[in-house]
Parts: sequence; C-alpha cells; structure tokens
Amino acid sequence: MTQAVKDAWSGRAGFILAAVASAVGLGSIWKFPYEVGANGGAAFVLFYVLGLALAVVPLMLAEFAMGRRGGGDAAASLAALAAAHGARRGWAWVGVLGVLTGALILSFYSVIGGWTLAYLVETLREGLPGDAPGAVQARYDALLASPARMAGYHALFLAATAAVVARGVSGGIEAASKVLMPALVLLLAALALYSSAQGDLRATLLFLFHPDLSDFTARAALEALGLGFFSIGVGMGLMITYAAYAKASIRLGQAALAAVIADTAISLLAGFAIFPLVFAHGLDPASGPGLVFVTLPLAFARLPLGAVAAAAFYLLLFVAALASAISMLELAVAPAVRRGWRRGRAAAALAGACFVAGLASVFSFNLLARWRPTPFAAIDHLTSNVMLPLGGLALALFAGWVLPAEVLAQELGLGRRGAAALRFALRWVTPALICSVAIGPFALRPA
Repeated sequence: MTQAVKDAWSGRAGFILAAVASAVGLGSIWKFPYEVGANGGAAFVLFYVLGLALAVVPLMLAEFAMGRRGGGDAAASLAALAAAHGARRGWAWVGVLGVLTGALILSFYSVIGGWTLAYLVETLREGLPGDAPGAVQARYDALLASPARMAGYHALFLAATAAVVARGVSGGIEAASKVLMPALVLLLAALALYSSAQGDLRATLLFLFHPDLSDFTARAALEALGLGFFSIGVGMGLMITYAAYAKASIRLGQAALAAVIADTAISLLAGFAIFPLVFAHGLDPASGPGLVFVTLPLAFARLPLGAVAAAAFYLLLFVAALASAISMLELAVAPAVRRGWRRGRAAAALAGACFVAGLASVFSFNLLARWRPTPFAAIDHLTSNVMLPLGGLALALFAGWVLPAEVLAQELGLGRRGAAALRFALRWVTPALICSVAIGPFALRPA
C-alpha cells in the first residue's frame, strides 16, 4: 500500500476528536434542529438514528479501513487498494469526486460560516436588535443584502480554516480539534442548561422523544434518513484521508462508533439549547433555516442576559462550522501535498479557490437573487442530491465487493461474523438506503 502520508495523529484521543470535529458542523447545530422542527420532532429523530445505524456507521467503518490500509488520501488509497485486489485503478476517480464535492460544499459552507462570525461580531458590538420581529428580520436582511460584508466574513472564515490546515495534521488539525471540541461541548452544555431553565423543558422532551407517526410522511422519513447520512461527512472520502493518518495502535471500530455517538449527542444537545426557548415564547420550531438567525434572537431578546447567551450561541456555531470546514479543506490539501506542494501553499491556494467559487453563493442572496435557481441553491442541490449520493454509493460498493472481508476484519478488529455482517450491509443495505434517499423525494413529489 502507499506510504505517502508522513504526518500522523498523536494517538487515539486526537484521532477521535478530529473525526468528531469533522462530523460535527453546522449540520449538527444549525440544520438538525430546524429539520427536526420542520418535520414533527421525535419521529424525525427516530428515522435520523435509523439512518445512522444503517448507512453512516457501515460506511464510516469502511472508509476508516480503506484509509489506514491504503495509507494515503482518498484517491491514492482507492488506487492502491484496487491494484492490490485485482480491480481497476479507475476506482481512484471516486476519491477525485470526493475532493470536488468537498471543495464545492466548502465554497458555500464557508459563506454560512461567515454568517455565524458576522452575527457574533454584531451581537458583541451592538447587542440584540430587540424583541420586535421586524427588527430581527431587518438585521438578517441587511447582512444578506450586502455582498461586501458577506464576502469579507466569507474570506475571514476561510483564512481561519487555511491557517489551521497549513500547520499540519498533529500540529494543526489535531491541536485545533483538542481546543475546539471541548469548547464546543462546554458552550453547548451551558446554553442547554440556560435554555432549559429559562424555557419550556417539558415541551422539548415531548417534542424530541415522544414519536407521533400519525402525521409523519414517507418524504419526511427519507429526509431524516438523508440527514443522518449526509450530516456526518461520509461519502466524500474524508474519513479515508483522516484514517490514513491513524497509527496501527488506534482501534478504528471504537473510533467510528465514538464519533457517531458524539455527533448524535451534540445534535440532541443543540435541540435542548434551542427548543425550550422556542416553545416558551410561542415561536415556530418549523421556521426553517432562519431558526437560529431570526427566530432564536427573538427568544434571546426576552431573557435575562440574552445578549450574552446569544453571543455564546453564535460563537458555538462558528466553532462548529470551523471544525468541519478544516476537514473539508484537508480533503483537498492532502492530494496536493502528495504531489509535492508545500502544505502552507496548498492550503492558501485551495482556500483562495473556494473563496472565488463561493462568491457565486454570496451573490445568490443579493445581486443574483432573482436567478432561479440561484447559484447557491444549484450548488447545494448538485452536491447534496447528486455528488454525495454517487460518492457514497461508489465507496459502499467498493468496500462491499472489491475489498476482501479479511481487510475489514484486520483493520477494524472484527471477528469473521462481524466482518461478514459489515460486508453484507455495504453490499446491499447501505446502497439501497442511499438510492432511496437520493431518488425517493423525486418519486414522492406531488404530480
């Protein structure tokens, strides 16, 4: 196998924290709560967890095994494994697809990450705009209407991301993860306690943990399964790249389960940071993407120390977004380093490319807002509905049909039965679920 990777995680804790940081992003803190709110609560959570068990865990285990056995970035590892097991080296294009997918996602993800930074700065400087819905909406609209401000925060967010990745695996990504993850958990736990004390905890518990399937639709079930699959970051080859830096002493199976469990716990904790305030103040939990930028500030404005709590919340969002963005940039930087680029130069150049591509998303909210679809919506749809499912499906099929069960068993510390069960899931269950999530919403679309 390829031994191109020289840098490595210092140990098990660093690897797990980096994997959790990659999985926990705006999807866990921002998208999970508003998707739960828009789709009925506990029933959605139930299918979300089902998606994790049937698709995310098998595919993450497979990516970890491929990464450490392949020993390089996603494309290099797939090429080496294909050659070693009699398959075509063309499988490396799955890794290339993952890099392109990650770069496109980062181009618009960093724009949203810039929003979190903008809200943090404005809340610290000016406080909250008050508890009038019009004033809160006006702050949100003013940000979106200013391409210069959005581009500036977009650039700052990417610069912070590149600065971490440029310092390397152990000295940059791992060191940042060891700071960002504990800070994120402490901030989120404090906000959850604050929200539960000031808001309606009982309504939140019923909403999140008492499923009502009477009005739950097949479309909502597929969205829940899809969120469980796509929010963790499998399907791009990112976990292949991270596992290539893992020493032989690290138990990959335990690390994968720890990462998924930690991400799920953080997503639910985010629900406790948001929904008690939403229910206590009669706000709409189904208010969509504006839940944390429009709906939640209304609740904070009506509470003691609301501006402090709001600033802490936007700091939390920024930390979560940055932690995930670091992994997406590393996905592209790793193959550039393999080709002889200096890491700092690769991080700067690729972050700059993402900045330029991200301007299309910046302009989607102002100068190009009348386009249908907007560039932001088009890129989001392309990556979420085409590129990610295609990459995830290809990785599952490669691991299930090309990679011998012995490789899975050896790299993951599984027995024969465990490896056989994982291979069966990768051959049949995970691909079927990915196809259902990708195709199902179109089949269920009203005539």
